[in-house]
Amino acid sequence: MAKKREGQGRSRTQQAARFLGVSVLAGAVLAGIALPAAGALGLAAKTSVEGFDDIPANLKTPPLSQRTTILDADGGQIASVYSRDRTVVGLKDMSPYVQQAIVAIEDARYYQHGAIDLKGIARAVNKNAQSGGVAQGASTLTQQYVKNVFVEEAGDDPDKVAQATQQTLGRKVKELKYAIKLEEKLGKRKILQNYLNITFFGEQAYGVEAAAERYFSKHAKDLSLEESALLAGIVQSPTRYDPVNHPQAATARRNTVLRRMADLGNITRAEADAAAARPIKLKVSRPRNGCITATDGAGFFCDYVREVLLNDKAFGATREIRSKRWMQGGLTIRTTLDPQTQKAIQTSLSKHVYEDDPVAGAAAVVQPGTGKILGMGQSRPYGFGANQTQINLSVDRRMGGGAGYQPGSTFKPIVAAAALEQGVSPYQEYSSPFKMAYPSPVQTCAGEWKGGGTLQNEDPKEVGPYAMKEATAKSVNTYYVQLISDVGICPVVTMAQKMGLQRADGAPLKQVPAMALGVQEMSPLTMATAYAAFADEGTYCSPVAIESITDAQGKALNVPKSSCRSAMSKKTADTVNTLLKGVVEDGTGKQAGLKGRDSAGKTGTTDSRYAAWFVGYTPNAAGAVWVGDPRHQRQMYDITIGGVPHDKVYGADTPGPIWRDLMSGALAGRPSPALPTVPIDDPKGGDGDKGKPKPPQKPKPGKPGKKPGGDWHLPGFPDLFGGGNGGW
Repeated sequence: MAKKREGQGRSRTQQAARFLGVSVLAGAVLAGIALPAAGALGLAAKTSVEGFDDIPANLKTPPLSQRTTILDADGGQIASVYSRDRTVVGLKDMSPYVQQAIVAIEDARYYQHGAIDLKGIARAVNKNAQSGGVAQGASTLTQQYVKNVFVEEAGDDPDKVAQATQQTLGRKVKELKYAIKLEEKLGKRKILQNYLNITFFGEQAYGVEAAAERYFSKHAKDLSLEESALLAGIVQSPTRYDPVNHPQAATARRNTVLRRMADLGNITRAEADAAAARPIKLKVSRPRNGCITATDGAGFFCDYVREVLLNDKAFGATREIRSKRWMQGGLTIRTTLDPQTQKAIQTSLSKHVYEDDPVAGAAAVVQPGTGKILGMGQSRPYGFGANQTQINLSVDRRMGGGAGYQPGSTFKPIVAAAALEQGVSPYQEYSSPFKMAYPSPVQTCAGEWKGGGTLQNEDPKEVGPYAMKEATAKSVNTYYVQLISDVGICPVVTMAQKMGLQRADGAPLKQVPAMALGVQEMSPLTMATAYAAFADEGTYCSPVAIESITDAQGKALNVPKSSCRSAMSKKTADTVNTLLKGVVEDGTGKQAGLKGRDSAGKTGTTDSRYAAWFVGYTPNAAGAVWVGDPRHQRQMYDITIGGVPHDKVYGADTPGPIWRDLMSGALAGRPSPALPTVPIDDPKGGDGDKGKPKPPQKPKPGKPGKKPGGDWHLPGFPDLFGGGNGGW
């Protein structure tokens, strides 16, 4: 019987509580939304209250979206990126005036009532009944905070935002239950702190810290009395009380807040009057959001960092998770960008290629041995206007770039490295005629290539026989096609893969003899990173842009690291260094040579001159420069670039000087170590070590393997790559 009476008592208590809840909910609804018909209200209230117990007790508050700050390697700011301009701070970093002002104007009895203000409800019901509409609301700060959480969770989806703010009984009931639980869990000060960090203050500013910076160019902790009152007044209607566009309305609203603060004893009447007499003094800091705000052309690097976070699984298992993390923000990202190198890149590009030229230029520089991206830039600025673009011309398509550009003869050193690894001597000679047919068949990784077509050298006087050093210095096409035909295509594909070379469009490398002439589109960053392997004794390191990341709480996050591997022997790398030093000392790349500093590199000019390149390196930096039409339409004949007229453009005369100037600036004041080389003399003039010619060696044939590609039986294929002459 005792248990039965206890159960009956508990039931009566629940019924009483439910009755009280119905009364409170109905009052709150009457205070917060328009008065519907009494019958409809009763039915709706009954239904909503019956579902009250089914609402989850704990409000899931999403992390507040905040600014993400991107820094260079020295800690300087590159850009600030956000979906909502917000910086979360604690109450200790908010002026006491702004805390008092927001309570005074939004919920004067905040510290006297619980989650629901019954006196406020009664007052609002009476006022609304007299007016026949909604003249006054009774939502507490806690309830307003809950609504803001719903809006924050909705993000930028207009349908979800509308759902989060709709004036319905169901939403009010849900809001009330969460408010009750929050008061129990967090307490008044924490709720106030959260409210001041989440609420919208107009002019794209979310939270009081961003608002203080936007309107007064100061921190929230430094706000004066009248500044605090102004910000508190904005909250009710950020558009109507915007002090930038409606200063009179904002002033009147501020003075209302000051009077309310005096009524509550937060300040004296004299203080309120003195503050109200002062005119609004704004010092507006316009929002500078996104990569478009970066200086020295670093907007494209900034975009690359964003693409890393969106594409790398280190930041989440799915792209949806990674995208949500990026939009949430609050990160401090320290990058590998070297400000000296970045400035040198942009200065050189701006000097040699004008933004309104019919073609564009792009460059990327990496650090050998680490893969760190030291800089990237282009002649066409980051933006949406004329002669501007958001396409990163330095990177692959999946990272925000385009389809890439044929690298021309800058691919020949990869063929040389593959041949040397197969045991070919640098003294290997070929007849190297001015013009020849493509050899057929040629061994691939999965069979043979069979086809036709012809190729020729740039100059009719370029007729062999040539050995590797002279053929590289003069960029002799027929030599390198004869070389790849003997070595086989598969070793070249394998070497390219070891050096991180891939097509910019993501497709596998096509296994054709013309690949020796650089007919498959690649990006400057890919080429620079590959050449860095020559500078570091044959070790390839994948490119990285991020040094470290901390979240809004200062916690360090895991970041992707460079993956380094041996792509070739030190002997092969040193031999290629010798070949490519010859290019800048006595070959096609003389205009790219650096004074007083060891350097090596290779020119490249594609058929029909759609693209021109110089890719080179020192022991401490490797860089690639491309000039051409990103649309692959404008041939570079009879063209003016950077104010300099050209009958026809070569990799030597435009990309070469760009590379020289940017590397000179990037390396100014920095060590100048020597490149490791091996002696290679002209076979006709002696071996250097032995005093007599070294005989040619027959290359080892390439072995078929399971590599991308296979047979590519396409007679006349060179026409598909812009002609059959390759690059110079």
